[in-house]
Amino acid sequence: MPDDPDLEVYKTPPSRTPVTESTSALPNPVTFIQTVFNYVIDAPVTFVREWIERQQAKNKSYYYHQKFRRVPDVSECLEGDYLCFYEAEAQWRRDRLVDQQIVEIVRERLGACKQREGPNQFQNCAKEAEQLAQVTKAYQERYGDLGVHGNARTCLMKQKHRMIEEMKAQENASQ
Repeated sequence: MPDDPDLEVYKTPPSRTPVTESTSALPNPVTFIQTVFNYVIDAPVTFVREWIERQQAKNKSYYYHQKFRRVPDVSECLEGDYLCFYEAEAQWRRDRLVDQQIVEIVRERLGACKQREGPNQFQNCAKEAEQLAQVTKAYQERYGDLGVHGNARTCLMKQKHRMIEEMKAQENASQ
């Protein structure tokens, strides 16, 4: 490689960059538009947003868990009290979801125990298996055979029929 580069091929950049001078008496329209935008649109929006944030900071509320008060059961509602029926139905649906989650958590614990213990799962996970059996039996007694469209009233009727059957079984056993 030669020491001196070919000046025809590699032209040297200019030593000084020329500075553009404003020769006009009019202001730059870009800065004028930016200033107008800032004062007409951005400043009021920023002010309103900061004011709303200050108001929300005063009334800070946390939405970790929504807590509902317990409402009367369907059996405690008066005849024609549709608001009570609606609240009892909503409470029943929440209770059903909670019970479903309890069954799912116990099932996951049993699965984790089986995964952890491997071949000794029957011996070491007996407590979790028994707990799962109890939880699923209780869930099945309460919500089983209701189907997808089950509601608080049908669940109450199922409970009533089960209690009647238990009383008849006790009477037959005592005789």
